[in-house]
Formats: sequence, structure tokens, C-alpha cells
Amino acid sequence: MSSLPSLPSPSPLSRPAVVSALRAAGCVFAEEEAELILGTARTPAELAAMVDRRAAGLPLEHVVGWASFHGLRIAVDPGVFVPRRRTEFLVDQALAQAPDATVVVDLCCGSGALGAALADALGPVEVHAADIDPAAVRCARRNLAPYGGRAHVGDLFDALPPALRGRVGILTANVPYVPSAEVPLLPAEARDHEPPVALDGGADGLDVLRRVAAGAAGWLAPGGCLLAETGEHQARAAVQAFADAGLTARAAASEELYAHVVIGVRER
Repeated sequence: MSSLPSLPSPSPLSRPAVVSALRAAGCVFAEEEAELILGTARTPAELAAMVDRRAAGLPLEHVVGWASFHGLRIAVDPGVFVPRRRTEFLVDQALAQAPDATVVVDLCCGSGALGAALADALGPVEVHAADIDPAAVRCARRNLAPYGGRAHVGDLFDALPPALRGRVGILTANVPYVPSAEVPLLPAEARDHEPPVALDGGADGLDVLRRVAAGAAGWLAPGGCLLAETGEHQARAAVQAFADAGLTARAAASEELYAHVVIGVRER
């Protein structure tokens, strides 16, 4: 995006002025973004600073401090992975697969959006989240607090309380799945402002997914399920990785959201 033009005077809070500034900076959805920024900024100075940050390429969710996800307002701190709308499909698949789950774990949790959305939909549940990034875990703790959830720092299952073994009804893992060679091709908002550990999935994009699949069965309750998002071209290999780990595996897709989710069940 180009540098920010000065906001016109004397009405710095006017919607047309903000739309014009965002459009000049290259924001494709300037009108929609202006509404969100205007609804968040509390003072003219804060508004100018927020528009400036957006014009500099900071993701809109980092600018306003939240993202809309599965009907919730999820806090998203700068530097934390922004939950994508397509990932709502994973939540819906989890709810359909295990509507009576009482223990939920959100691995590679980022902001904790998946854990929060599932806890909100399921009602009283025990919910845990984990991420290797301490900044993400701090953010997840805020988003899970209304549900009594806990977030842990560490590498995948190593971060979880051992007492969860064999008890998890829904295990989500929004793993990084971009092949390493394709990370430089991502939009600048993701490439420059989200942690590489949340994006880079190794040579074929499935390194972390395979590690999660290999360890999942020991943590799932009988009938419990593991769900992970993949790219369309990776779905078949991801299903095989789940099956190789002893799970009954299948893929699901949403054309509307262009979302692809692999689901593995520990049979009873």
C-alpha cells in the first residue's frame, strides 16, 4: 500500500474522509473497513493512527484489535495469526461430528478462536488451547476466559496437562499448511505481519499435520475426533496421514468458503 494521505479538515471523523484515505492507500474494501475503524476509534487522534497503520499494510484485524469469527468478536493482538472466515467450516464440522463433546482442545491455537467458538456453541465444556508462540497464548487466554478455558505454551501435545489423555472429545489443530516454497507468495498482510511458525508447514505443507495425527489417538476419548484444515491439493495426503495414525479418516469441503477439512475419529 502507498503512504497515507492526510485526512481532510475539518471533519477527520467523517466517513467519506476515512473511505477516501483508505481507498487512496490501496484498500480494496475501503467502505467496509472504514465502518469498522470508525466504529472502533474513540478519538480523532486514535482514528488517524488506525488509518495510518492500515495504510502501512497492517491487517485490519490487528488495527481494530479483533476479528469476527463464528458469531464472536475474537481479540487479535498484533503479530498473532488472524482467524480466517473459512475456518468456521472446521468448527461446524466439529460440532456435527461430536455435538456432545465435553472436553475440547485447540492445538496451534493462535488467538484461541476455535476453542472459543466451540465452547460458545457447546455450552459448559472443559476447553484447553496450546501454541508454541507465547504472544498467541496470551491472546488465547483472553478469548477463552469467558468459558473458563486455559491456554498453554509449548510444542503441540507437550504443552497439554497429562490428565487430558484419553479424554478429548474434539481436538482441533489449525496447523500451518503452506508449503515452505509458497510462503513468499502469500499476501503481504500474512507474510509480513503474522508469525512464520503459523504459516510454514514444511516442504509439502503437512509436516505439523503429520506430527499432530501421529500423537492424537492417545489424547482422544473413544469416539473423539481430530480436525485439521488443509489446502485442496493436500487433502488426500492428509487423510492418509490420519489413517496411518489409526484414525478413521475422511475429508470435507465447502465450495462457498473454499475450505478443506480432514476429520479423523478414534473408534470406540
